[in-house]
Amino acid sequence: MLRTRWLGRVRYGDAHALQRALFAHATDDYLLLLEHHHVYTLGVRAQAEHVLVPPESVGAELVRADRGGDVTYHGPGQLVGYPIVGVPTVPGATRSYVRSVEQLVIDSLADVGLPGAGRLGDYPGVWIDPDGADPRKIAAVGVRISRGRSMHGFALNVDPDLAMFGHIVPCGISDKSVTSLAAEGVRVDLSTVVDAVAARASRLWGGDGDRSERQDVAWRVAPSDLSAFTRAGPSRLEGRLAAAGVDPAVAVSLTERKPDWLRAKAVMGPQYRELKRTMRSLDLVTVCEEAGCPNIFECWADRTATFMINGERCTRACGFCLVDTRHPLPVDPEEPERVAEATARLGLAHAVVTAVARDDLPDGGAGAFAATIEAIRRRCPGAAVEVLIPDCKGDDAALATIFAARPEVLNHNLETVARLQRAVRPSASYARSLSVLGRAKESGLLTKSGLILGMGETEGEVIGALADLAAVGVDVVTLGQYLRPTAGHLPVARWWRPEEFDRLRQAGLALGLTHVEASPLTRSSYHARGAAAAATSHTVAG
Repeated sequence: MLRTRWLGRVRYGDAHALQRALFAHATDDYLLLLEHHHVYTLGVRAQAEHVLVPPESVGAELVRADRGGDVTYHGPGQLVGYPIVGVPTVPGATRSYVRSVEQLVIDSLADVGLPGAGRLGDYPGVWIDPDGADPRKIAAVGVRISRGRSMHGFALNVDPDLAMFGHIVPCGISDKSVTSLAAEGVRVDLSTVVDAVAARASRLWGGDGDRSERQDVAWRVAPSDLSAFTRAGPSRLEGRLAAAGVDPAVAVSLTERKPDWLRAKAVMGPQYRELKRTMRSLDLVTVCEEAGCPNIFECWADRTATFMINGERCTRACGFCLVDTRHPLPVDPEEPERVAEATARLGLAHAVVTAVARDDLPDGGAGAFAATIEAIRRRCPGAAVEVLIPDCKGDDAALATIFAARPEVLNHNLETVARLQRAVRPSASYARSLSVLGRAKESGLLTKSGLILGMGETEGEVIGALADLAAVGVDVVTLGQYLRPTAGHLPVARWWRPEEFDRLRQAGLALGLTHVEASPLTRSSYHARGAAAAATSHTVAG
């Protein structure tokens, strides 16, 4: 199976971490298609003097990559393709694979109106007028093949800023120029090129399309292009939904009665009241209350709660979330000890800790997670700690701070399918979230993620997201129904039925996930202790 993913614009470090995770865990083949922010990458044979100016002086990163070749540039207007596919382990297979990637690009160029591209002697990549007096490089190719799998791939210039190539010696070739489709007079949208490449890749690696599927992060579109959607325009949320292909006019009314399977019984018994008193006495915040979780009565009666650290104000405004988004207050350095005190008072065997996103902090709040894990361990040596973390902007050092504290479970929610990412959580990234989970698994942690359903996704898209989570090594996944907190949040597109959740659970297990908790009222921390135990026992048995 070939799974093609258009991921939009992705930071190089996130894309590389995602590649590593897919290389290590995926059983299917993948083709990642994306743009990068401005970045120069050095291959294993790169010469430092081929970088002619300090990259930061032209607004670019400099990254050393584990691919072949010299230095190259990636940036907006350039289509980057990373195939993570099987390659035969026979003599000559690497050369044949490189030529197949080159041919994919050559054929795709012809499909979008630029025939005649080809190869130039021993120079890798794809060239315009390769046999003429002025051969020009339009696509770089640099790969790494190990243990019968490929990484890295190609970079095709659609309409990038070609001046950025003037700050390096591209691919170490000083006497030949770089070009693009636009420079060659072919004005074509990037989406058209993506479609052409995806179709060619499906034939090359997907059995003529019989064993391939594709999912895209929604393209950014102008408001004028949304007129087909009856209510798009006045509401920012509605506009984002319309851009993702969901008509907000076709949604569940706020006044519609919820189905019986979505009604949680309110039981405010002594355990519930005791836990609430403990939280208030220690001035602690729970996501159970802040996010309006429907399971609060069941979980609190069972002496289970999810602590929310780093304050109660989030720097992001996800379309589904009830958490306060006013300007955040300073972090309380005493908070980790109070969480540990509450864990001890409640006698928790499994403590769950989450946080608001704190993009205002240099480490994204990672230090508070580590301090809280360490405080619980000191106070309650036998307690397991599960953390539900934000993406920390994909910063390696911040994530490493959390990983080094060795929580028993590392949870980071994907939240929704690729197509709806920009509508549901515009400050996040589908690729980044997968890369965070991949990095956590690479660090040896038990990993967990979750999706909320009912915002316009299809069953096929959910199964594709489950496949992506399994492919980066995720162990546990939660699936639950979205409940609209207020009229100012994303509408509910539909109610998913209990039998549909059962079907998705079976699909997730078939894809290789260790444990799938799926029901209309499931949330990230629902039955967290049991899910972690099931995943751990499966790992030990395996």
